[in-house]
Formats: sequence, C-alpha cells, structure tokens
Amino acid sequence: MINLPIDEPVMIFALAMVIFFFTPILMKKMKIPGIIGPILAGVIIGPHGFHLLERDQTIVLLGTIGLLFIIFIAGLELDIDGFKKYRRRSILFGTLSFTIPFILGTAVGIVFDYSLTASILLGSILGSHTLLAYPIASRFGIAKNKAVTAAVGGTLLTDMFALLILAIVTGAAAGQLSFIFWLKMIISLVVFVALILWATPKLSSWFFRNADNEGVTNFTYVMVVLFVSGFLAIVAGMQPIIGAFLAGLALNRFVLEHGTLMNRIRFLGNALFIPFFLLSVGMLMDLSVLFHDPKSWIITITIVVSVIIGKASAPFIIRRIYNYSKTEQNVMVGLTIPQAAATLASTLVGYEVGLLDQATVNAVIIMILLTCIVGPYLVEKYGRKLALKEEQQLSERSEGPERILIPLANPQTMESLIDLANLLKQTNTADQPLYTLTVVQKDIKAAQNEVAHAEKMLDHAVMYASGAEIPVRPITRVEHNVANGIIRAITEERINMVVIGWDAERKSNKLFGSIIDRFVDQTNQTILVSKLSQPLQTTRRMILIIPYGADHKPGFIEALFRIKLLTSRLSASLCVLVINDSIETYEKYLQRTKPDPPTELIKLYSWHSLQTEYVSMFKPDDLIVIMSARKGTIAWHPELEVLPKRLAKINQQSFIVYYPAEEKEVDIRGSRGIEIPKEMLFKKDYEDYE
Repeated sequence: MINLPIDEPVMIFALAMVIFFFTPILMKKMKIPGIIGPILAGVIIGPHGFHLLERDQTIVLLGTIGLLFIIFIAGLELDIDGFKKYRRRSILFGTLSFTIPFILGTAVGIVFDYSLTASILLGSILGSHTLLAYPIASRFGIAKNKAVTAAVGGTLLTDMFALLILAIVTGAAAGQLSFIFWLKMIISLVVFVALILWATPKLSSWFFRNADNEGVTNFTYVMVVLFVSGFLAIVAGMQPIIGAFLAGLALNRFVLEHGTLMNRIRFLGNALFIPFFLLSVGMLMDLSVLFHDPKSWIITITIVVSVIIGKASAPFIIRRIYNYSKTEQNVMVGLTIPQAAATLASTLVGYEVGLLDQATVNAVIIMILLTCIVGPYLVEKYGRKLALKEEQQLSERSEGPERILIPLANPQTMESLIDLANLLKQTNTADQPLYTLTVVQKDIKAAQNEVAHAEKMLDHAVMYASGAEIPVRPITRVEHNVANGIIRAITEERINMVVIGWDAERKSNKLFGSIIDRFVDQTNQTILVSKLSQPLQTTRRMILIIPYGADHKPGFIEALFRIKLLTSRLSASLCVLVINDSIETYEKYLQRTKPDPPTELIKLYSWHSLQTEYVSMFKPDDLIVIMSARKGTIAWHPELEVLPKRLAKINQQSFIVYYPAEEKEVDIRGSRGIEIPKEMLFKKDYEDYE
C-alpha cells in the first residue's frame, strides 16, 4: 500500500527520474522548451496539486544545488575577455535592466497597498533575471557576440543589486538596520569578494599545476570551490547564488569550455540537479488562490506585464545607443527576460519573513513559467538569425597531429574504409597512423573469444594497409555499449576524425537509436558516415550537397578542404549543390580553398528541387557527399534525416554523410535542464555500423 504523500526515498527519486525523462519529450511535442516540463510536473504532483510529494528537505536540498549549478555554469562560461572589452556596455545594460523593472515593480507594490519594504522587494524581484537561455546562444556560436556579452555581463549587476536589496530588506523587516548592520555588510562583502576572486584563482593555479591529472579529484575540487563559496556567501550575509557566480568567475580560466571537466559539470547539473530545482519551483504554486481571490489575477497580470516591459526596455535603449541590430536586441531580450534563480530566492525569503503573501508567490511563479517559455523561444528564433548574419571568417586549418579513427565491424567494408581514410589524410601527416578499432560488446570476463576474433580482423586490416604503405595502429576495446567504446577510444587517442561505415539495410531500435546515432551526438569531432557501394577508384564525379547556413559551421572550411582533396585524389570533378543559399558566398570559399578540381556550382531553391530534379539523375559512379549537421545546430534541416534513407534505396549508390567538427561539445542531457534537446541524425534508420 502506497501512502500519500510518498515518503519512501527510493520511490520519490524514481518518480522524479520518470518526470525528468518524459516531461521534456512531451514539451518538445508541444513545441515548448523542455525546462517547463519539470515546473508543470511540480505544480501537478506538489502539495497544492495531487499531493503525491511534499516539498520536503530532500526536494529543497536538491533544488538549491540545481539553482547553484545554473549560476555557477553561467560564471564558468562568461567570456571574461569580451566582458572587459565591453564592460561599459555591460555596466550600462545591467543598470538599465535592473532599474527599469525595479521602478515598475515598486510602483506595482505601492498601487496594491503593499508596505514600502515589500514594494521595494517586489521591485528587486522583477529587476533580476536568470541566464536560462544562454546555452542556446552558446550552441549557435554567438556567445562572443557583443550584444550577448553585454547581456551576460549585465547579469552580474542585476543579480548583485537584487540580492543586496534582499539583504537590506530582510534586515529592515527584522529591525536590524543600524550602523553596525551597514558596517558589517560592507566589510563582509568586500572580504568575501576579495577572498573568492583573488585567493581562489591563486589556489586553483597551484592545484591544477601540481595535482595529478585525475578526473575525479579535479571534479571534486571544483565542487569544493562551488559549495564553500556558497557557504561563505551565507556567512557574509548574502545569498549563496552570489557565491556560486563568483566561484564560476574565479574558475573561469581553469575549467576549459570544451574540456572533460566542463562536460562533467554540465552533465551532472543538466541531468539531475537543475531538473530538481525546476520541480521544486513548480511545487510552490497554489492555483486555488487564483480561483478564490480575483485580485490575484490582477496582481499576476500586472507583474507579468511589468517584467516584460521592463526587460524589453533596456535592450531597446542599448540598441539605440550602440547601434545594435534588431536581431541583437531580440536576443538580448530573450536572454534577460527569464526569471528563475535570484527571482525565486528573493521571493522565497520575502514569503518566509512575511513581506509577501501567497498571491504574490503565485504571481511570481506564473511569471517565471511565462518568461521561461518566452526567453528561450526568442533566443532560439533570433539567435539562429544572428548566427547566420554574422560575418564568417575563413579560419586556418590545423597543422597539428592528424588522427583518424576507423571503427570496424564488417570485414567486407574494412578495405574501402581504410582507403577512404587514407585519401582524406593531409600530405604533411603521412607518417601519422590510421587508428583501426574493434569494440567487443560483452562482459569483460567472458570476452576472450570475441577479442581474439576482433584481433584477427585487425590483423587483416594491418596487412591490407601495409601493402599500401599505410601505417596503422590497431585498437581493441571491450565495452557493454559499443558507442561508449568508440567514444572512449576517441578521447583516449585524441582522435579528430572518424570514418565509419553504415549498413543501411539494418533497422534500428525505435527508442534508443543505433550505435552511430549515439557517438555522433556525443562527440564534436569530424565524422564521416559512409555507405560505399562502389570502389572509390571508380568515382568520376563528386556531388556535394550543402544546406542553408552550412558556412557558419565551425568546421566548414576544414570540411570543404577535405572534400576538395578527396575529389582531386580521385581525379574526379566536383558538382556543388547549394540549397537556398548565396552562390557568391560559396564561390568565394571554393576559390580560396585548395586544391582546385574541376568544379560546377548550382543553386537549388528548395529540398524538393533536389529530390525531383537531381536525386533520380545520380549515377553509380557518383560519390554523393551530404554536408550534414548535428540536430539543433546551425545548418540542420529535417531533410538531412530523410535524404540518406532515400539514397540508400538507390541501387549501387555510394554516399558519405559528413559531419563537420563542432567548436564545442553538445550536451545530450540538455533537454532536462538548461539546454535544448538533441537527437541523433540517423535515428530509426539503422542498427549497427559496418
């Protein structure tokens, strides 16, 4: 018999995990940001809904950790150099972004007969904001845009102002506003900030220089800095989220944006703690108050309108002063309109000390829900436009060690994959070996026979490559999950390109996808998924299909070089089909990228034109290359999931799906927290690799 509310720890955690898994999926179906799912679930299962769960100490603890993770990650990802460059803009924007909503919120409180102290607190609540949509801007590659940098830098001011006012207001409510109070607060604030921003970087520099490169130890150290900083903030009389943000700033240069440590921090936060924070927010809402007190509706509407007007005004003014574009203005609005972290902290404290009533708490939570929908939507819509409008600079190709990995499972395709990988190698890296990999999917203790079989195939690969004087380094991994084995090899061997075969005849699991789906989504290296029905040396024409916005991919120039190199080495011609994009732009790229095989450039105005006019005309001696993109990034289009299936149905047609390298890792757990959901390119298309 299950007692309600549920008090069994395992059942509580199991229910939470089910919510974190399913609600983002449901939200996606309704085209609503995934972060809203746990909040709505909290409303439904919380003490004011069906009362399945209490908002007890466990929920509060995990939710508080999630709140700290949001602010901490924002501090880690802040572009400090960009902030310094645009610090005046950040200071002006932060001041305006706080002051205008603060004035409106205070006026609302006075109109509705709140005390002056409560009105000021309400103004500070509306003045703060949370960078809930920042990961979207980061994923689009616009994090260093001057408007985004100003918005992120301004967040430091808005939250500092909001939480300082909170400290003053709570002190006034307790009757503690005295000279001693002000002296203590100023001294503790100065000492605290100096300790975090001066001492922590020095300690971190010593630690990372002298400590062993051990992942668990490094992660634990970062967590120590985070939570000790939060504790010291409480000692200094401030909210712990100030300590979390300053801790992120202090560790900003030590936690590399694309490194393993940052990935672990994001993963833990997005997968577990941040969803608990969102769940705890929803559990605060009491919808019954809205039905019993009509005044609550008026308060709610007024607060929502005030925060929208206030937060939209600052980007409008900044745009006029610094000549930002309309798109940049909308991105700034999307970044600064969401209310969550400091807003919730101030609301909870105000409610606990008796300054705010239940109707105000409801109004604030509804405002949080609405702004958390509007903000990510605006950044998603206008961030993509901004990324496409920004001038793309031709980057130099890396001259460092080139390491190409070839995962093998089918001996029949082994030779063609080695040939393809060798043709893609740069001349100056001829001495670099090709890394051939087999992954044995079995328990380690019972894998001897399978390992022996895998090593025989690798021996065959070494013998074949030796005949062509291609250096090869064979690798064997034993993993329960083949995709994890490939990812592990990529990490350990520092691979920067993967060439893998696809058996298009196999069917994938409809729920989990295939091996290739998983490791494509969880890596940021260049990946070529190939189905080679004809020997490469029979290729007479390379057909490159480029979707709209592909030149804004971080690895586009490198990809174009590789494709032209492959075309030249095959003595083939190159036909470039550009889908609904500027011919002149790609003509410039083609002219500036060597080598120079015979090239034809054609513009198509739609994917439908590609299907009706060209796919049926492809020949067996054509090698089709699809310049693809991981879902949710620039240049992705739904047709990129459909086209490979169509090509696979054409008999004897060879093709390659080329994923250019991403500038940063994609977090597949994002849909549960502050990231946008990701799915794999060939999901539901195939089961295994060749």
